[in-house]
Order: sequence, then C-alpha cells, then structure tokens
Amino acid sequence: MTVSYPTLSELTLLAPEIWLTVSICVLLMVDFLFPRLSQKHLAALSMGTTGLIIGNLLMLAYRGIEGTLFNTMFILDSTAIFFKVFILAATLLVILASTDYVRKIAYFRGEYYILLLLSALGMMLMVSANDFLSLFISVEFTALWFYILVAYLKEDAKSNEAGIKLFILSVLSAAILAYGASLIYVETGTILFDEIVKRPSQSLQGFGMTVGLLLIFISIAFKMGAVPFHAWIPDVYEGAPTPITAHLSIVPKAATFAVALRLLFMVFAEIDMQWPWMVTAISLVSMTYGNITAFTQKDIKRLLAYSGIAQIGTLLIGVATGTKMGNDAILFYFIAYLFANIGAFVVVLIYTHQEPSGDYNIDHFAGLNRRSPLLAASMLVFLLSLAGVPPLAGFVSKLYIFAAAIRQGLMVLVAVGLINVVIAFYYYLVVLKKIYVLEPKAPAIGGTYAAVPISMPMKIALYTCLAGVLVLGIFPRPFIELSEAATRAVTSVAAR
Repeated sequence: MTVSYPTLSELTLLAPEIWLTVSICVLLMVDFLFPRLSQKHLAALSMGTTGLIIGNLLMLAYRGIEGTLFNTMFILDSTAIFFKVFILAATLLVILASTDYVRKIAYFRGEYYILLLLSALGMMLMVSANDFLSLFISVEFTALWFYILVAYLKEDAKSNEAGIKLFILSVLSAAILAYGASLIYVETGTILFDEIVKRPSQSLQGFGMTVGLLLIFISIAFKMGAVPFHAWIPDVYEGAPTPITAHLSIVPKAATFAVALRLLFMVFAEIDMQWPWMVTAISLVSMTYGNITAFTQKDIKRLLAYSGIAQIGTLLIGVATGTKMGNDAILFYFIAYLFANIGAFVVVLIYTHQEPSGDYNIDHFAGLNRRSPLLAASMLVFLLSLAGVPPLAGFVSKLYIFAAAIRQGLMVLVAVGLINVVIAFYYYLVVLKKIYVLEPKAPAIGGTYAAVPISMPMKIALYTCLAGVLVLGIFPRPFIELSEAATRAVTSVAAR
C-alpha cells in the first residue's frame, strides 16, 4: 500500500485534534511548573481550550470542509463533526460541574482535568476512525484514561473496585473487537471501511464475515451498556467519582453510537445479516430490564445507571428502524439526554457535596425542596424530561424515536417503549416524592432548615442544563434540522 503524506491544507481536517493535543501538553507544563496554581485556574484553562476547539469545529462545519486523511484511515464528515462537538460540549459541562468536587481530592487535582481532555481526544479520534485498526487504537486510548478516572479516589474501596471491573471487562471487549475485525480482514482482505464498501455485496456474505460482524456488535453493545452486556455499569457508576459517572453516562455512549451508525448504515449497509432483528431484541430487553431493576435501587447513582440502560434501549429503536429518520432521532435524543442526564448529576453533586458521609442514598434527598427550592425544581425538570413528559426535551426526543419506528411498522417496539415510559415515570416520581413530600433528615434550627449553598460554577452548569432541557422541548426544530444535516454521511443505501 502506497503511503501518502497530508499537506498543510489537508491537516485542517485534523486541526481540532492537533489543537487539543497541544493544549493538553500546555496544561501539563503549567501544572508542573506552577504547582501552587489553583485548580480553578486549571479548570478555567481546560474549559477555555475546549470552547475554542468547539469554535474551530463549528467553523469547519460552516465552511463545509470534509475529507479523509492517511489513506482514508481518518475521516471528517458531518456525522464526525456533530459527535466531536457533542463530546467536547459534554466534557466542558463535566469540567464545570467538577470544580467543587475536585477540592475533596487530596492529590493530582490538575491531572484530573488533563485526563478528562485526554479521554475527549480519544473519543474524537474514535468517531473519525475509518478503518478497524484506527478504531481499535482509539477505543483503547479512550479506555485507558477512564480506567484511571474511575479509580481516581485511591482511598475509596468502591472506586478501586469499579476501576478493576471496568479494566477487566473492557479488556475482554477489546479482545472481542480485535478478533471480529481480524475475521472481517480475512474475508475482505482490507481493514479500510472505504475499501469494504466497494466490495460486491455477494462477497461479503461468508460465515467469517457474519461471525466477525456479530463479535464487533457485541463489543459495541458492551460500550453502550446494552443488556445483556451491561453488568459493569451499575458498579462502575456507583464507585466512580460522581462527575466521572456523569461523563461515563453520556459521552462514551455517544461516541460508540457514532461508530455503530457508521458501520451499520454505511460500511455494511448491504449485508443481509438481519441485524435489525438483533437490535430490536436488545432494545426490548434493555428498556424493560433497565426500568424494572431501577425500581429496587436505593442509591441515586445506581438508579440513574439502570435508567441509562433503559435509555440506551430506547435509542436502539432508532437503529432498529434502519432509516435516516431513525438516525436523525438518535442524534436529537442524545442532545436532549445530555442536558437532562448531566443536569440530574449536577443536582446530586451539589447536594451530596454538603453531606459529610458522602452517601448517595435516595432517602437523604428527603425534603430537598425545603432546603433548596432551586435544586428541587431542577431535579423535577430533569427527571420529568428523562421520563418523557411534555413540554420538555425528553418528550420530543422520545416522540421522534417512536415516530420513526411507527413509520417502519415496528409497533411492538413502540408499544413496549410506551409501557416503559410509564414504568420510568413511576420510579422517578418516587424520588420526587421524597424531595417534595417528606421532611428533611437534618434537624431544623429555629424553625428553618439549613440552605444548600451553590457555587457560581455549579449554578452555571445547572442553568445551562435547565436551559437546554426547556429550549429543546419548546423550540426543537433547529436542533432537529441540525440532526438531519449531521446524519447525511451515514445514511444507508436502502434508506435513500
């Protein structure tokens, strides 16, 4: 294979990753040379860097700059740009929400922000991977930083346990991905996605191809956290630092969906594998299992973990449709899910930051309305959005997904999805009942309960998430159009 080197103009496609790498190196040097520098300054530098790179990506999208690099191993298209902006925006929110939490970490505060940016860099490369080797390397590069972040609380046994569990199961997932890719290479003679697309569909029907695709799908389902590959999620969510739990709950899943959409709707679109039925089965099980299991949870982080499994099941409805409308609905759903889910974790972070025990038991949220009406109202909005109540973002996103499924005649999926909406609504109401009906466990002083202080960074994160949930619910059209434009690169031949 002839190696071609990119010109300076072609490297524009890689500019966001280059700038992020340079920024990470600068942050490392600043943290090393100025050890007494406040972690707030490092957080501000990290957020400023992230914001500038988001601006660079938006400029590339505005100018319509797309293409491939390194013999098509790296691709920048509308789908990749959408997910890169999404990854960086979510990372920015998580950094903002981490500022108070990081104070409780005794050592390596500066490295915390650097590791978050490194994980974002890995996921940006992941959504631009256009061959199996680049995909494998970027997946493992991303996972490396999550191993460290999940186990960041060295003196916390649960954090250490969560890190070990994530490491062991991720290594197994990586082995499955590598073996699946090797089988596809044997069948096609290439690892490049663009070359596989050019192969006649008849040459892609072998047994090795079927097994290889099945193994890759299993690895992807593990990264998503879909049932039955979900076992790592509850324990990792519970043990990881709460901002990292928020990060894990949305960003890696979005990057994984970007890979899944590229493979299923572009690279292997014409392979007759009946994969929609497999996706449908996993969607049904994930929605039902996640919501039913959430009933029994007493820890708010585990409850949101099982809720996340159910949300993944709902997202898979869009994949099962096999249409562009389904893909559009997935991207819009992720935007709505970002604000509602991270917003819920922001409320948890603010409130539990005041608890000396650091306990995340749902009972400890009793009477939150009497201590902080703002936090209580915010949690009300976020949970109702996750449940799909109008006029919030979650309602529009679920309606969009169900509409795509109805158009394809997937009435069983829609019926089960609607039943699960009711189930989720019930256990979210259990949490809200504790917040609004029960009395606070902390004793009142002089007839009033101690207010919950909220720092300025946390207020900004909270108001941003509230604005996102409300704006997407009331004015969804611009964001729907954005999603429609972003999916044109991965629209299947059949859908066209």
